[in-house]
Amino acid sequence: MQIGDPVMNVLERGMDVSWFRQQLIADNIANVDTPNYKTQDIDFKKTLENALKDGATSADDLDPVYIDSDQYTESNNGNNVDIENEMAQQAINQLQYNSLARLESDQLSMLKTAITGGV
Repeated sequence: MQIGDPVMNVLERGMDVSWFRQQLIADNIANVDTPNYKTQDIDFKKTLENALKDGATSADDLDPVYIDSDQYTESNNGNNVDIENEMAQQAINQLQYNSLARLESDQLSMLKTAITGGV
């Protein structure tokens, strides 16, 4: 939804980036036992900055800034997924998404109040 409000644009792009990150985390969890699988993650802040700068309008338009997966310790099979870390990151990301969604809902409620005069 584009209604000309820059705050709404930031919230919507933030939700897109969070959704994209959630997919990566889910892939990491699903591949916890896959030999030679490397953890995937993005830098939320930099990816959001890119989305706003580039005029992205959906999660499909994102230009994600990936985090180097070499920082994670590999197991004997070459996989570097730390399931505890991934579960924690998933919970954090979900809270972030929910917060953004709540803020967007509040923005829409304020807009509705302004349009209807509080009636």
